[in-house]
Amino acid sequence: MDYKTLIYEKEGSVAKIILNRPEKRNVLDLIGMGEEAVEFFAAFDEAAEDDEVKVVLLKGNGPCFCAGERLDTVYHVYGGGTGQPDEKRPSQRIRLKLDRRFMDGFQRIFLHPKITVAQAHGYSFGIGTHLLLYCDFAVVTEDAQLGLIDQRLGSGGAAIPYIPILIMTVGMKRALDILLTTRLFDGKEAAQMGLVTKAVPHERMEEEVDKMVKALCLMPRDGIAIGKATRHMVYDSLGLTAGFAQGYVSHTLFTNLRWEPEEYSYLKQRRDKGLKGGLSGLHDRYAGLVDEGIKKIEASEEIKTCHSSLKASKY
Repeated sequence: MDYKTLIYEKEGSVAKIILNRPEKRNVLDLIGMGEEAVEFFAAFDEAAEDDEVKVVLLKGNGPCFCAGERLDTVYHVYGGGTGQPDEKRPSQRIRLKLDRRFMDGFQRIFLHPKITVAQAHGYSFGIGTHLLLYCDFAVVTEDAQLGLIDQRLGSGGAAIPYIPILIMTVGMKRALDILLTTRLFDGKEAAQMGLVTKAVPHERMEEEVDKMVKALCLMPRDGIAIGKATRHMVYDSLGLTAGFAQGYVSHTLFTNLRWEPEEYSYLKQRRDKGLKGGLSGLHDRYAGLVDEGIKKIEASEEIKTCHSSLKASKY
């Protein structure tokens, strides 16, 4: 496949999937299954079908790994949200169809037949954090910023397939903390809570990941395949894979949310004030509260560059 939004390359037994839209901070239109999403899942499928591949390495070009979902397309992909008087509300069947489609893609990553390693730096927000959970290993820089800020749209721990995985990974109290406060946290804290495998200094990232991948490639191909199949059964027995069916139904329910007058509806604000106005109002609600502790992270030059560029980008 001739990829346009990512780089797919193979070095021996390693397939590298490199998100390559640095000017857009590698955001992904997964709900609408835009070009970058189609290519993203296709790259994982290509690696799955390649018998020579033992390890899949996921990373991002530019100042950050993945800044999340494209919020200019949210809800519009169902065929609604323009606010016209004669406009029909999107049907439940269309929402269920689209929501199941992208969550099936997440499940293919979680149950991928090869060993998967995610390497993250800079921003790893929303879907960027989701991907770290779905991969077998996740290595992040110590000053990376992580957070489930997609929950700021108001889903309250809904609309996502990884709830069982997150609770099993970090424990129920920590899971609820990062889900419901939507607070940001750095790579060091992510490693301490067990959300990622390890956090390393930025300058040592490539070296550490390369060493890990080489060690994983020492495993025989049949051993990797049997191990992944075994873990699939274990994940089923623990109820971890149930989250993918729960997630798409939950997401559909969330997109039909009723907003009270004093609550912040991003969709209404985006309609009335445009994308940047809607986003500014959304994140201003959290500034000084849950984001207060992130100031030290934002002081790093890498994060400063990413933050200023993200503000200036289209989405």
